[in-house]
Amino acid sequence: MNATLQVLKERGFFSQCTDVDGLSALMDAGPVTFYEGTDPTGPSLHIGHMVPYFAFRHMLAAGHRGISLLGGGTARIGDPSGKTEMRQMLSYETLDANVESLKKQLTSFMLSTSSGSDKNSKVMDNVIFEDNKNWLADLNYIDFLREIGSHFSVNRMLTFESYKKRLETGLSFLEFNYQLLQSYDFLQLYRRYGCRLQIGGDDQWGNIVAGADLIRRIEGLEGKKPEECQVYGLTFPLITRSDGKKMGKSEKGAVFVDKTKTSVYDFFQYWRNITDADLKKFFLIFTFLPIDEIEAICAPGKNPNEGKERLAWEVTSLIHGKDEADKAMAGAKAAFGGGSDGVAADKNAMPTVPLAKSRFDEGINITDLFYEAKLCATKSDARRLVEQGGASVNGTALSDVKALIKKDMLDADGELILKAGKKRFSRIVLQ
Repeated sequence: MNATLQVLKERGFFSQCTDVDGLSALMDAGPVTFYEGTDPTGPSLHIGHMVPYFAFRHMLAAGHRGISLLGGGTARIGDPSGKTEMRQMLSYETLDANVESLKKQLTSFMLSTSSGSDKNSKVMDNVIFEDNKNWLADLNYIDFLREIGSHFSVNRMLTFESYKKRLETGLSFLEFNYQLLQSYDFLQLYRRYGCRLQIGGDDQWGNIVAGADLIRRIEGLEGKKPEECQVYGLTFPLITRSDGKKMGKSEKGAVFVDKTKTSVYDFFQYWRNITDADLKKFFLIFTFLPIDEIEAICAPGKNPNEGKERLAWEVTSLIHGKDEADKAMAGAKAAFGGGSDGVAADKNAMPTVPLAKSRFDEGINITDLFYEAKLCATKSDARRLVEQGGASVNGTALSDVKALIKKDMLDADGELILKAGKKRFSRIVLQ
């Protein structure tokens, strides 16, 4: 097996391949142009979206050329893969803004460095950003059906898992077109850039296979030899936690790359709080540490909490930068009693919410306080937290939902440290 493919396999980025021997031989012959597609359905990526981009960087490090295809065109329809219902339709202006936002996030990630990662500042020389709106937005529907649709079998499309699942809950004709459009993307990238490989999660297998088949059919009709229009698909397992839950979901929802949606502190804490069983797997997938170093960190007898702290720092450094990772670690140590030395300064790294001094004259209801501190998604959640004994203010556990938090509870710095459960903190400062 080609060395790059071997690295991907060892680190967990290998599930299905259309022709592993053929792809291996192609990669042995020289650099390959590959692509990964992401639809801009929101203004920020979440950590689940980032899985293929870690593989993307391993490919870049091996000298291959990567295309990040941002689906400003396909997002106008919505991919039914992995969804139980139709995606919300967004305005074209919103999708265009999302494309620019995701491009900035991915550029930052491609250039980020951490332990074991490629520190070559010229890495972007081998990265191409494309938007499939450029060839999909102005398509003539009749011409598209004649040229592309004629090569698709509805019977075969319905055998793919992404469509079979949706037939149970309802599949719109709009979404049914998605596979044709994604296949057309592969064809366009093959023609424009010589792209020979598409990578993605297992839920994209049907779309990837369809695209590879379309290229062979159309290019073959135009006189190319089979080996000249042979393209490949490679998918990764969909990442789940050891408890079976979807990767990238926290008590507060999705773990986003945008720090205004998920604070750097909360991002750090997500990784710090994983289970012991997930530690090695997540090191392999979400860091660039050498495998032998990962083995040493996760060896029997090693303190898993130290490993989780290292993992949290590594991933936070790659997504938000080393300075932010250092601050998040300092905040975590302060919150969890990292010693008296420097704790007061370290509190500045904790998630902080400013509130008006006047609100503490009469007192703030404890459930309102925990809600406004963003420790609970709703006031009902805050009420349950208090009733169940999971709320504390400056180290004092409170279980009375009618309790009022007044100035006499402020610490020596005139602040409040709120704790929800065992692992979530928020710092209240007065203004």
